Amino acid sequence: MVRRQLPRWSELRPLLRVEPPQLNPTRRRLARAHTIGDLRAIARRRTPRAVFDYTDGAAEGETSLRRARQAFLDVEFRPSVLRDVSGVDTTTSVLGKPSAMPFSLAPTGFTRMMNHEGESAVVRVAQRTGIPYGLSTMGTTSIEDTATAGPAARKWFQLYIWRDRAASRDLVQRAQDAGYEALILTVDTPVGGARLRDMRNGLTIPPALSLKTIADGAMHPAWWFNLLTTEPLSFASFSRWEGTAAELINKMFDPSLNFSDVEWLREAWDGPLIIKGLQNVSDARRVVELGADAVILSNHGGRQLDRAPTMLELLPEVREAIGDRAEIMLDTGILSGADIVAALALGADSCLVGRAYLYGLMAGGELGVQRAVDILRTEVVRTMQLLGVSRVDDLNGSYAVLRR
Repeated sequence: MVRRQLPRWSELRPLLRVEPPQLNPTRRRLARAHTIGDLRAIARRRTPRAVFDYTDGAAEGETSLRRARQAFLDVEFRPSVLRDVSGVDTTTSVLGKPSAMPFSLAPTGFTRMMNHEGESAVVRVAQRTGIPYGLSTMGTTSIEDTATAGPAARKWFQLYIWRDRAASRDLVQRAQDAGYEALILTVDTPVGGARLRDMRNGLTIPPALSLKTIADGAMHPAWWFNLLTTEPLSFASFSRWEGTAAELINKMFDPSLNFSDVEWLREAWDGPLIIKGLQNVSDARRVVELGADAVILSNHGGRQLDRAPTMLELLPEVREAIGDRAEIMLDTGILSGADIVAALALGADSCLVGRAYLYGLMAGGELGVQRAVDILRTEVVRTMQLLGVSRVDDLNGSYAVLRR
């Protein structure tokens, strides 16, 4: 027979731990996010559907994006045990300078549409955490204002070549004058991809008021209040646009872009030159021969050509082809620190993340971006410890394989 007694206060007190209430609603909301997937779920609730889908979606059937994510899931880690991992060093060299973590914050378009704090919030996080940030030609904060927001940040400028080449030259000069350390030329957008979610949602830049958006706005009043009561959307490289993103790409971007433009930029730009959007070995080898300091293996987050190559599978071939003549960066499909570690083990020098921090931005502005970076860093450190690796530079093919 069980004997019962009333517990003494001295016995209850250790079990009753009351956490102090978090009065800041944004911090309280973000504290519940433990993965990038959690941030995505919060972002989906807090952002109008058309804006969320612009970030979350990809081209046509979205096969390229699904395959990219599946490739990371197909990685098998092969840990070593009995290694001292009491301290893990996440620093690495990116373009010859130290970076606190082996990833950068990728250039993204229309960022202030996701959250009114926009690029300024992102560059401040990059500055605070010691990692590079790329401002897009399609960004919604000017080259100069972004530089002012993050004066000590490592800033890269991502360039789309306009049909108006004089305007492109002006952008390069403005970036140089504002102290940007590297130039990224994106080469996989001769025309805009068919982003069907945007078409079905009727998304325009900036979002237009219609019966559909007004109804959606009733569900997301904070987002609409911030959009309508802050400075109207302007762009890093031009004053204003009214229409869809695809219409903008097809009107402004130059489909005649070719290898001679890489040569021109190599002569025009004094700093590191990065070529983004490479999807086969021969193109990567060619741009390195033309003077590129780094290549970004990327299919534009699956947002251009559907059924494009999967970058993680392409990576070993490119590494073998170009050796150490240029750095290899990788993006598309990265949603965790384990994904970053896998890419490094398979041959990448560093990675870029885009959607991951945009989910954070939509979930909570600058605090959300910081939360995304903190989540990725925690996952990188934990994965390295479980692999038995204490330094980023020690990651190699013995620690990860693609099962298929």
